[in-house]
Amino acid sequence: MLPHPPTLLAIFGLGTTELIIILVIIMLLFGGAKLPALAKGLGQSIKEFKKAAKEDDDKDEKKPDTGQKPGNN
Repeated sequence: MLPHPPTLLAIFGLGTTELIIILVIIMLLFGGAKLPALAKGLGQSIKEFKKAAKEDDDKDEKKPDTGQKPGNN
C-alpha cells in the first residue's frame, strides 16, 4: 500500500487539537456574526485569484511564437 501524500496541515505540523484552538480564537476575535461575512470575503478573494491566474495562463498559451530570439532583428 502506498503512503498517503502529506497534506498542507501535516506540513505545518497542525493536528486536530491545534485546529480547534485556532478556530476558537478566531471565534473570540471576530464573533459569530462576522464569521460568515469573513468566510464569504475569503472565498471571493480565492475565486478572483484563481480567475486571474487562469487568464494569465491563457495569455501565455495564446502568445504566438515567431521563432526568433530576442535581440535578433
